[in-house]
Amino acid sequence: MIYTEITPNPASLKFVVSRHLIKNNTTADCASPAETENVPIAKKLFDFKFVERVFVGTNFITITKSEAFQWEEIIPVVKDFLKAFFDSGQEAVTGPYTEPPAVDEQQASSDDPITQKIKALLESHVRPAVAQDGGDIIYESFNQGDGVLKLRLQGACSGCPSSTLTLKTGIEGLMTRMVPEVKSVEAV
Repeated sequence: MIYTEITPNPASLKFVVSRHLIKNNTTADCASPAETENVPIAKKLFDFKFVERVFVGTNFITITKSEAFQWEEIIPVVKDFLKAFFDSGQEAVTGPYTEPPAVDEQQASSDDPITQKIKALLESHVRPAVAQDGGDIIYESFNQGDGVLKLRLQGACSGCPSSTLTLKTGIEGLMTRMVPEVKSVEAV
């Protein structure tokens, strides 16, 4: 079963599938064909001239389209492609993706208590909400000196007109309330 969900980014649409696509709660964000190693579904999707970005989540694929195309003409083509791809038995992601997992367990155990709290909040509150919108947010760094938390936006969040608002009012508000050491949140 394949169905679509709109995202806050009008250029991105989430295609939800009834199967697990990627392991260990990781994601694969391919902004170009050059970034599709171990992500064969993205490699093949880039063969369509309307595809500008492919994001693979747990059970969904978010496609960002070119402005020259309308979703009405793209949706049936993508659904047919996805059905054929999965019916052939191919895996969406065949090996370790080049992105590190959002929470590296070995690194997490050596993080200071503030960083551990930030990562735990991202995992429990932020990432699930952002995944519903077809994207992901990955921890990059936290500078205790100036209180700046840096996050990387992926999938539908990347280039979304409302991502700055979400980042500043939603995520920054949550982080500054729950982790007083965080003074601001920035996208990288």
